[in-house]
Amino acid sequence: MANTILTPTMVTRKALEILHANLNFIGSINRQYDDSYAKSGAKIGSTLKVRLPNQFEIRTGATLQTKDVEESSVDLVMSTQKGVDVNFSSVELTLSLDDFSERILEPAMAVLAANIEADAINMYKDVWNMVNAAGTAQPSSLADWLAARRVLNERLTPKDGNRYFCVNSLAMAAIVDALKGLFNPQSAIADQFRDGVMGRAIGFTWLENDLIVRHLTGSRDNTTPLANSAAAQDGSTIKCDGFDQNATIKKGDVIAFGGVYAVHPETKQSYPYLQQFVVTKDATATGSTGDVDLEISPPVISTGAKQNVSAKVADNATVFVMGDPSSYYAQNLGYHRDAFAFVTADLEMPKGVDFAAREVFDGISMRVVTQYDINNDKFPCRIDVLYGYKAVRPQLAVRIQGKKNE
Repeated sequence: MANTILTPTMVTRKALEILHANLNFIGSINRQYDDSYAKSGAKIGSTLKVRLPNQFEIRTGATLQTKDVEESSVDLVMSTQKGVDVNFSSVELTLSLDDFSERILEPAMAVLAANIEADAINMYKDVWNMVNAAGTAQPSSLADWLAARRVLNERLTPKDGNRYFCVNSLAMAAIVDALKGLFNPQSAIADQFRDGVMGRAIGFTWLENDLIVRHLTGSRDNTTPLANSAAAQDGSTIKCDGFDQNATIKKGDVIAFGGVYAVHPETKQSYPYLQQFVVTKDATATGSTGDVDLEISPPVISTGAKQNVSAKVADNATVFVMGDPSSYYAQNLGYHRDAFAFVTADLEMPKGVDFAAREVFDGISMRVVTQYDINNDKFPCRIDVLYGYKAVRPQLAVRIQGKKNE
């Protein structure tokens, strides 16, 4: 039988299929492919603007009360390039595609996928909604996960079949064990028994992913920090004091303020729980009074169409920091597909090489370039992906915090 010489397109397509199969979390979020980067004379720079839904105020009564529309957007930066570099011989290229995939592509793509996925899962640091915030026990009962469902419902998250739980093996084992005695369709029970995963339940598709991050909280004593301003505060920076000197508050820590309650996104009626915020920049308390300015998201907005809290942060309002200091907590995620975006773009195709190919599969663009080394009969090869990611609507996501230091 004649030899099969693998073509650039065959190699690229197969590599992309393997990469895609290994992208668990990314496969469940909004994936965008922008071909502007591939068009000569149509380059758009490294930053994409993602437009957010408009918000409006309600009028009561017959009198017209027009207000200007204030559109908002978030920037998504296309700046991360990762790849795998291999060196194979002409003999290895003259193999069946299955053998070539098993020996070369699969291990290479597994490493690339794990690193890309790990980058994207760090978007948990942009999510401020959290349940099981104390982290004193592993979330295992159905009530733990229904609490996350409630949060998403009250943030008006669409119920369109695109909700997901992405959890580590510990959380998956706990929930499968806890629900094994409850009624489930026979096919679902079979999947749980064979694969040890939930499949689909309570309106979510369940994904198991051991790249889920264990977040390390900042270091601090058991002091009671307070908001510190003569006037009530709003916006993205809140002045605080009462931390111990040199206490740290880490990016990704979740906090709340006494008296500042969450509100319904449309009616602006208060919910019976405090609004949560995520710290967006590492901070260290200074001075004998433990002063620190905390940069947070979302900003505190107490009036208007974008109102998200019942009141501004009053002076001496208690600052609650979720979890114990200097402790690790797994950040399992519940989310709608559109909470996060992962964007890839076509890398430039080089000229004067042995072969080069570029393929797009399900919103992910990959480039493979190979050059020939005549001295050693080798083909040094590079496989690259250019991408960016962003929590574009983090209110449609919630963290289900794991047990402390597990």
